[in-house]
This record gives sequence, C-alpha cells and structure tokens, in this order.
Amino acid sequence: MLLTSSDAPSKIWQTVLHELRRGALDPKHPFRFLTLATAGTNFPQVRTVVLRELTSSVEFLVYTDYRTSKVQDLLKIPRVSLLFYHPKKQVQVRVKALATIHVADELAEEHWKRVSEKRQSEYKSELDPGTRIEKPELGWETQPDNAYFSVLKFSPLSIEVLQLGREGHLRIQFDLTSGWQGNWLVP
Repeated sequence: MLLTSSDAPSKIWQTVLHELRRGALDPKHPFRFLTLATAGTNFPQVRTVVLRELTSSVEFLVYTDYRTSKVQDLLKIPRVSLLFYHPKKQVQVRVKALATIHVADELAEEHWKRVSEKRQSEYKSELDPGTRIEKPELGWETQPDNAYFSVLKFSPLSIEVLQLGREGHLRIQFDLTSGWQGNWLVP
C-alpha cells in the first residue's frame, strides 16, 4: 500500500511525488510507463509513453517525434489525462493536465543531449510515424538531424490517487487551484 486512512494529505502528496520521481529515474519502476489519453479526431486516443522526468514544479516530461498523431492531437486540444498504476502497491494515479510541445527549443535541445546515440534513431525516421510501409526495414531509415525530436510537457491541474485495499479503498484528490492541498473523496 502506498497510503492509509491515517496518513495526512501532506504526507500522501510527498509520497506520491516520490513514487512519480522514482518512475522517471528507475526503468524498473511501474510508474516509468504511463498511459497518455488525448482527445483524438473521432475517438479518444490512448497510448503508453515513457516518463522521462518529473520536474521540481511537478511537470511530467515525455519524449516523442513531432510528427506523431499524439502531437497532432495536442495541437488541436492540449488537454490530456495521464494514468499510472502500481500493481504491487495497488495504487492508481490519474492526472488531468495541459500539454505544451517543445521542439527545436532550449528544453528540447537540453533533453536531446540525454538521449543515447543508440536511441536517437527512434526520433530521426525519414518517414512520418504511422506511415504504411512495405517492409519493416523501411521504417528504420533515418535522417541526419534531430529536427523532429520533441519534449511533451504536461502541467497538471489535478492529481487523483486511488488506493485499493481489502478493508476499503481510499481516494484523495490534489488540485493546483488549492495549492496541492488534498481532499478525500468517496472511492
């Protein structure tokens, strides 16, 4: 369990932030891979992305190719939902956030330096992600620069935590407008 009913909301907030930061730092942590939901064109779109950083100002950073459908979704509607789940601790964290896209700017350049040379090719495909191809090898052809590398920054408006438990579930919500003060909710 990550939280109990006797924990103060301020303690829960710090515990949740600690676990989210661990997700960004530890490749084996369950919060490393999160679900990102965007509005999409005709249907909501859901995909798994990798948490690269949780900033000190509680912003979630994710890397992507600028040409992806998720970026196109965000250009139209920048509101997203993020979902984290920790199976051993049986806790779910849901985040409502606003997205900003960073490409060819200072933040993107700073993070590009952190991408290993081996992984850089994932952001340098000659073809747009999602393009139909005859054979898989065509998707591995790369261009020489990092023109499409992007950092998605998700600035949360609310973070909701659901702790599953045999004796009863617990649910608490933290909102930016309240200065991240926690409010218990009916599970």
